[in-house]
Amino acid sequence: MTTVTDLLIVGGGINGAGIARDAVGRGLSVVLCEQGDLAGYTSSASTKLIHGGLRYLEYYEFRLVREALFERERLLESAPHIIWPLRFILPHEKGIRPAWFVRLGLFMYDHLAPRKKLPGTEGIKLTRHPAGQALKPGFDTAFVYSDCWVEDSRMVALNALDAFEKGADIRVRTKLTSARREGQTWVATLQNVETGETEEVRAKVIVNAGGPFVADVLNAKLGLNTTKNVRLVKGSHIVVPKLFDTKEAFILQNTDKRIVFAIPYQERFTLIGTTDIPVESVPDKKVEITPDEVQYLCNVVNHFFKREVTPAEVVWTYSGVRPLFDDGSTNASAVTRDYVFDMDAPQGQAPVLSIFGGKITTFRRLSEHALDELKAYFPNMKPSWTEKAKMPGGDMPDADFDRFFATVRQRWPFLPEQIAHRLARAYGTRIEELLGSAKSMADLGEDFGAGLTASEVDYLVRREWARSAEDILWRRSKLGLHVPVDAPTKIDAYLARTKATAVAAQ
Repeated sequence: MTTVTDLLIVGGGINGAGIARDAVGRGLSVVLCEQGDLAGYTSSASTKLIHGGLRYLEYYEFRLVREALFERERLLESAPHIIWPLRFILPHEKGIRPAWFVRLGLFMYDHLAPRKKLPGTEGIKLTRHPAGQALKPGFDTAFVYSDCWVEDSRMVALNALDAFEKGADIRVRTKLTSARREGQTWVATLQNVETGETEEVRAKVIVNAGGPFVADVLNAKLGLNTTKNVRLVKGSHIVVPKLFDTKEAFILQNTDKRIVFAIPYQERFTLIGTTDIPVESVPDKKVEITPDEVQYLCNVVNHFFKREVTPAEVVWTYSGVRPLFDDGSTNASAVTRDYVFDMDAPQGQAPVLSIFGGKITTFRRLSEHALDELKAYFPNMKPSWTEKAKMPGGDMPDADFDRFFATVRQRWPFLPEQIAHRLARAYGTRIEELLGSAKSMADLGEDFGAGLTASEVDYLVRREWARSAEDILWRRSKLGLHVPVDAPTKIDAYLARTKATAVAAQ
């Protein structure tokens, strides 16, 4: 069997899913293949912020910051269920950056792009502000500014869902094994990694959104070379029991001029990150944090907070490899977070567009730019459309989550408030498909703990390509921090059982 398509997109992270969504909305046919799960690598390992990147101003990344600040407002409007405002407290640390320098940066941050919903910067006295109670003596003043939180892996899943509903063919657990040019067509072989079955796909254009594997796709799968190189930088995070009670996050300046975030996480925890560690290659399996990285992050927060943490208190860690464009910087923290395109398009032959770099905040604009790069190959392509489009579940009146949540509480009053809030945040208006006419928790089927029911599991399998307990507990949600220890085994058994039932019914 051979599938014919306009675009074959390799990679199911935020860039691949975003490009698939934009492309199919412009009238192109799309096949997206991802060798693992959606957001299975870098896109689920971010600090989970929609932000302009305050520290990038220090490296003169003004265009990137401005674009990201514009996107911050657009994304907040398009997905108010999985994105929400967050205030950040920046304690002033004497001897690292002078106060005037920080004020200047924050002034630029406030004014490089319009702000509609987010309050501007203010200075506070930590001796009089509740946030100061968590800090050690000696931190007298701080600056407070705004950015946004995002459920990063859910953002990927929603892009893929929107693309699918508009006609894209989304294939997880499917890898590109090889591709060759036949004139103006790519002939690619895809393999299902679970069954071993292969299929031929003929595409006018390949979009290489392989993230940290972008060079491998070019060299090993397509047999091409490029003058552009990817710079691989590992970023790791730790999660510890709650360090402070304020709803604001902290941004901490370290003596090495890096910054580390300490962010309220999943109600009972604090998320701390990230590191910047150059790596030479990408392992097939997930990268892991090192003891030195854990200690580094502990040392940074222990410099600031009264309640010090030790590596033994870490309840969860995650790491990802960021595929940054190699701009020649010797300092990993200074490598540009901007994105770069590489088009390999010999005269009369099928092109491949490779994506180097990028960040979750700018994925929509990156996708728009990528499709603009391909206009010459698709002269009938429709105009860009995503700037004001809602993400699945984000179509609530005035993007007002609190008002929407009130309607959820009225419609399904049997839900405990904490569970109702989590479901409303995760699914927005799509919660209707999950809960439907349920009148009690028992109507939602087997309970795997922490409010995760068979109804939600079924929805994630049916609509969001979840295939395992890991997909469900750590990417479609973060319930892995809350469920009983035997929950993964029970979920995988349920998935195997229901899959067998579904096959038998066909």
